[in-house]
Amino acid sequence: MYNPTVARLTYRAVLGRRRAAILLILPALLLLIAGAVRGFNGADDQIAADVLGGFAIATMVPLIGVIAGTGSIGPEIDDGSIVYLLAKPVKRPTIIFTKLIVAIAVTMAFSAIPTLIAGFILNGNGQQIAVAYTVAALVASIAYSAMFLLLGTVSRHAVVIGLVYALVWESLFGSLVEGARMLSVQQWALALAERIGGEGMIGSDVGLPAAVILLAAVTVAATWYAGQKLRVLKLAGDE
Repeated sequence: MYNPTVARLTYRAVLGRRRAAILLILPALLLLIAGAVRGFNGADDQIAADVLGGFAIATMVPLIGVIAGTGSIGPEIDDGSIVYLLAKPVKRPTIIFTKLIVAIAVTMAFSAIPTLIAGFILNGNGQQIAVAYTVAALVASIAYSAMFLLLGTVSRHAVVIGLVYALVWESLFGSLVEGARMLSVQQWALALAERIGGEGMIGSDVGLPAAVILLAAVTVAATWYAGQKLRVLKLAGDE
């Protein structure tokens, strides 16, 4: 199910010069904010939770997921170079699974690690806040990567749709419409963080059992459907 050659090509595409620069901006900004907040306010558990929840989980993780998830396959479909990969004797579900692994690895590296570091900068992991939000970033990275990889497979406007979901649905509707929070990867991830962090420091509108089921279901369903869409994608010579 994992092809090293496909993985190498995907890493090269996702971590190209332009995308790598974009991927580095948000983690660098988080660390800059964490350092400034610690310098001005000292170690404060609630402020640490607010910064990590409001910027790292609500903004940084989904945006990095958009870049890594859509970038792992979208450009290849857009420019037609995917036909060369599909012409190789590699099963199409294997291509999708390999690209998903790459997208997850990149998203985790550029979101979970900076979240952990920022948490220690902010309050030294008091109330387990740094670890809790890092776990949330890790599990959210998996779901976001699968979702945005699927978008990259089915739409030429995957980046725009992904940004709308991340910035409008997750951030705007998620904060204004209570029912929308049940369909939010952010809230599902926060359910795990809530269990790890100190009491009252982190909140989620979704119970832990439901969050785990929804995270797993979305990841599996998105990966399976992306594989199906790629399976029926016709090569130029097939038409």
